[in-house]
This record gives sequence, C-alpha cells and structure tokens, in this order.
Amino acid sequence: MTPTNTMFARLGRFVVHHPWKVIGLWVLAIVAVLSTAPTLTATTDQSEFLPSHYESIQAMKLQEQAFPQHSAPAALIVMVRADGAALTDDDSTTVNAAAAALTARNIEGVTGIQVTPPSENRLVQVVAVQMTKLTDAADKTQGEAVKSLREQLKEQVRDTGLKAGITGTAAQTLDQTEESEKGMAIIGIATIVLILVLLLIIFRSPVIALLPVITIGAISSTVSGLIAMAAKAFDLDIDTSISAILLVVLFGVGTDYILFLMFRYRERLRVGDDPKTAMVNAVARVGEAITSAAAAVIIAFMALTLSSLGMFRAMGPALAIAVAVALLAGLTLVPAVVSLLGTKVFWPSKAWQVEPRGARFGAIGAAMGRRPGVFAVASGGVLVALGVFAIGFNPTFDLSSGSTSDASESVVFTTELLEGMPAGATQPSDVLLHSPGGPLNEDQLTTYRTALTQVEGVGQVGQAQLSPDRTIANFQVTLANAPESDAALDTVAGPLRDVAHQAAPAGTTAAVGGMTAVFVDFEAAMNHDYAIVFPVAAILIMLVLALLLRSLVAPWYLMASVFLGFVATLGATVLVFQQIQGENGLIFTLPVIMYLFVVALGTDYNILMVARLREEAREGHTPREAAALAVRHTGPTVAAAGLILAGTFASMMLAGNSTLSQMGFAISVGIAIAAFVMALFFTPAVTALLGRRAWWPGHGGDSDDDTKSRWAEHSYAENYYTPPAQRSR
Repeated sequence: MTPTNTMFARLGRFVVHHPWKVIGLWVLAIVAVLSTAPTLTATTDQSEFLPSHYESIQAMKLQEQAFPQHSAPAALIVMVRADGAALTDDDSTTVNAAAAALTARNIEGVTGIQVTPPSENRLVQVVAVQMTKLTDAADKTQGEAVKSLREQLKEQVRDTGLKAGITGTAAQTLDQTEESEKGMAIIGIATIVLILVLLLIIFRSPVIALLPVITIGAISSTVSGLIAMAAKAFDLDIDTSISAILLVVLFGVGTDYILFLMFRYRERLRVGDDPKTAMVNAVARVGEAITSAAAAVIIAFMALTLSSLGMFRAMGPALAIAVAVALLAGLTLVPAVVSLLGTKVFWPSKAWQVEPRGARFGAIGAAMGRRPGVFAVASGGVLVALGVFAIGFNPTFDLSSGSTSDASESVVFTTELLEGMPAGATQPSDVLLHSPGGPLNEDQLTTYRTALTQVEGVGQVGQAQLSPDRTIANFQVTLANAPESDAALDTVAGPLRDVAHQAAPAGTTAAVGGMTAVFVDFEAAMNHDYAIVFPVAAILIMLVLALLLRSLVAPWYLMASVFLGFVATLGATVLVFQQIQGENGLIFTLPVIMYLFVVALGTDYNILMVARLREEAREGHTPREAAALAVRHTGPTVAAAGLILAGTFASMMLAGNSTLSQMGFAISVGIAIAAFVMALFFTPAVTALLGRRAWWPGHGGDSDDDTKSRWAEHSYAENYYTPPAQRSR
C-alpha cells in the first residue's frame, strides 16, 4: 500500500471508529459558519465585472462624473392602438393623462415619468420611466415598481382603444427573474427526484437513495456561508447565476463522490470484509482517487481567478469551495454515517452480498481487453466527428429573448416597440465627448452629431446633453438593431467607435458606452481569458495527474481526451441549436460554462478510471487485463455518476427558455461524453494499447508480451474470454 493510501487508511480508521465525534465536529462547524458568516449579496450589473481599462467602463465613469443624476430609462411603457391603426391626437391625449395618473401614484422606486412624442409612423408612443439605481441583486425595488406600474396601467387604458405594456431593462430583468425562479424550481425538483430514483434502481435501497440528499442538504448552508466569507474577505462581486450553478454542483459532484465511495464499500463487502473493515478499505482505496479528482476540479475552478472578468473571478472560488466541502463530507461525514448503519444502509436489498456474474460491464471490459484498438478508434472517431461542428460556433449576447418565454410582457411589447422605433430603443448607447482644454462650442457639437448619424447601423442620435461646464457632451445613440444582437455589437465595435474617435474635434477624446459596448468589451475580455485560463488549468491538472499516477505519459493523453470531449460537446451543441434549430448563435458564456463542468468533471471521471487501471496494473495484471477489470469494477460507478449528473443538467431543458436549454443540453451532453465515451472507452482502451509505457517512469505491471497468457489464466477471463482455437471450432 502506498504512503498516500496509508494516510487515507488512517483517516478511514479514525472516522469508522469515532463516528459520533466526526458527526459532532460537523455539527459544530455548521453552527460556527452559520453564526459568523455575513449575508451573501450578488449583483446583476454586468458592467461591474469588467476591468476599468475597457472603453465602456471609461465612458460610464465619465458619464457619472458629468451627469450624476442622469441615467437611461429603467422601463419603457409602450402604447399602441388595439386595432393596430395609427395613434390619433385623442390617443396621445390619453397617453399623457395615463402618464400623469401614474406619476400621481408616487410608486416607490419611480423617480420620473416622461412622455415622448409618437413615432414618425404614429404606430407607437413611449413613456420613459426613470427609477432608483439598484444597489445589489437583493434590491427588489425596480421589480416591485414594474409590478405596480403594470397593475395601474391596466386601469388607465381600459376602454380607451389602446393597449399598453412595459419593457426595458427593469421589466426584462423582472420577467427573466420570474422565469428563472420557475426554471430553478423545476431543476431542483428534477435533481432530487432523479437522484432518488436512480439510486433506488442501482442499490435498491431507500437509505442509500436518501443519503446524498440529506448529507448534501445539511452542508449546503455551510457552503453558502463560506462563500459569503470569501466574497467579503477578497472583495469579490458575486453574480446571481452562481446560486443556480452552486445547487447543481453541490448535488451533482457530492453525489458522485458518495457513489464512488459506496460502490467501493459494496465491492469490499462482497470479497468478505466486515462492514467496518470494508469502509476503512473503501476510504483507503478510493480516497486518493476522489481527492485527486476533486483537486483537479478545484484547480480548474480556481484557474478562473486569472480571468479579467469579475464574474468569473468570483465564480471560480465559490465553486471550488463547494467541491472542497463536498469532498470533505464524502471522506468523513458519509463514512461516519454509514459505519453506524453498517449493512443496514442497503436495506431491504440483499443484492449487495453477491456480485452478478453476467454483469454487462464485465462483458464490455472483456471485449475491450481483446480489441483495445477498435474501442480507441471508434470512441475517438465519435469525438472528432462531433468536434468538426465546433468550427461554426457563433457567440450571441441575446440573453433577454432567450431567458424569457415569447409570451412574457417585456418580449411582447419589445416587438410592438419595433413597429415604430429603432430596435436599439430599449437600451440606447452613449457617446461621450470630452474636451479637457475648454468648453465645447455649438459648431463642434453639430458637426460631431452629424458624423454619428451617418454611421451605418445607427438609427437615431439625440441632441447633445452638456455638463455644467460644457466640457463633456453625451450623445444618446439609438442603434438600428437590437442592442444585444450580433449586428449591434458589430456596429459598436466597428464603425461607431471608429467614427466616434476619428470625428472627435482636435483636443478632445471620445468613448462609446452603454450595454452594447459592455457586451463588445465582454467578448474581447473573454477571448483574452481563453488564451490564459484554459492553458494554465490544463497544466495544473496535468501536474495533479502526474502526481497521482506517478507518470509523465498518462497526463498527456488524458488531457488530450478531455480536450476532444470539450470540442465534441461544443460541436454537438452547435449542430443541434445552430444547424438543426436554426438559431443565430449560442450564449456567449457557454464555452466557459462547458469548461467548468465538461473539462473539470471529464477529468474527474478519467481520474477515477485511470486510478483503478493503475491499481489493477500494480496488482500484477497485464495492461489489457487491467483495462478489462477497471471497466468491470469502475464502469458501473462512472456510468451511474455520469447518468445522475447528466440527467440533473438535462432537467434545465424543462425550464422553458432557450438560454437554459442550451446550457442544460451542452452540459448534460458533455458529461455524458465524458463518462460514457472518454472514461468508459477511450481512456482505458488507449491505456491498454500503450501498456507499461503509460506509467513511465513508474511501474505498471507486466509487459505486453505476457498479455494473452496472463489474460487467459485470469479467473475473471474464464467467464468472458474464449481462446481463438475454441472459437474456431
């Protein structure tokens, strides 16, 4: 037994022989964290996540300096005729009266209501609503204000021949939040049900089925508390999406580690260990593997701290904390509880006592032992074939339509708004002209505004808004396309910024801001991060693999398989959503989200499989025997863990919007590829082909020359392997 295994054996003995002490320490830790942790706050302002050197952030700061009271309307009340005809003068009078009545209501959070003239075609009239700025994601003021406005608006347009609805940033955020809450409720229920059902099928025991749900539920509040402590200590901006991802990470990864332990515990019982000895041996044997797997996942997450985007810098440590706590619970709390229950943990099933002789994973392993090359080429070919479609990946920032159903009010009345206004009216861009040498004159402002109006992709340019000292001018630019569309991003990144900079009068500087500009800078920051975060994570994970396997060869092909799995997952998602369903693109954060789950957890499953391969090789089995036995014993664990985790993420597709559907599909397919293609077939097949070379410079067993003789003599092979001479009879 290696020194590392000896260390985990000591841990296992302590936990098994002092279960109540371990459980008591966990209770004390939970109480201590909950009593001292600050409140976890989050933000929805995407601009807070960008570094200050980006132009959109410089424009925002310049705007705040010159116009501290100015902000774009948080909501837009859209008024149209119910019959679709042009608005009359009487209709405009009704619009003004409705706005006055809403102002008189003094709705909390509403700071101003202003009626704008009807559109040129008189099909639409907009009422702009200013609101107090949100301080954090917990601030519900704007959402409550939108709800109140919607209720009051119904009364104002009743029997007037008009129909009205609210869109804009605040309304879209409210509708997205409500859709997200529904989606998370579905995901949460589906996750729990899936874990319970699959564990019941696998172990035929309600006790084991409830074990992950109860233990992970018990530690979830501790995880949130520790994340809040870290956020406060290191001044991290926590994005609201972390809470949703955290739920799935905790239950998914936590259940995986519990499964790894329980499968090995059951295996040790079947070879004759008593319950306490079986658990000690299970912790000793699987402890190193799941600790290394968790280390790889934590490293992958922590590599995000190198990101230039605040949302990812905060997400990395948060998810790393969740994995670390799940690992600690898997190695201490779960063994302590199981040691108290003994074999009653399998109640009422007796199937744990005897290993099925006709196990399908045994047959798969035997076939792989005979023809590893066929399995390597077939599984690798699947990954490459899917990966080809990744070339067509197109990132999109159109999250508003994807995050809500087409029937939501903000989506319906955004469509109505487009009948009379440029598509960018919901979130105009801002061009800030700064003259540090002195005040701007009218000729400069007029000439500059004219240059902006001539930019292709610009719908309207408002009159300059001047700071008190006339050194800063703000031109509100309404784009011809939706602010989050590819066309709008191209306009801002290209001609608008080019003209804004080139047409600026001598001695002045210009900066383009607004949400579209933020998205443009987000895309540039993410492209920069891809070149840093991914390679650093890969190198660090390879170091973990090298330490675990005592090999300089295995880490290379293991990471190559993970890379192939990542590309195949992206290709499969592009194929389904862009090629088959005809969508313009995939959400821009998808590669990073896939990196978090597919790369990290793909490595997780690979580590579990290759650790068993190494264990079998060390016990004297030939490379092909080791591959067959690893698939036989670890295949069910990987398959069960992959099925549960993939199914958990697949439940996101039930939430009813394309954003969650894309995320759910990509992650679930990625995990399925990692478990059922990479870890189950590709990795053991390649390892079998490489033989002892896979473990260089360490020792991995006998030479390939002894494969057939040792394989035929092995007791397990007698069930699945028929020598060629007998097959030919």
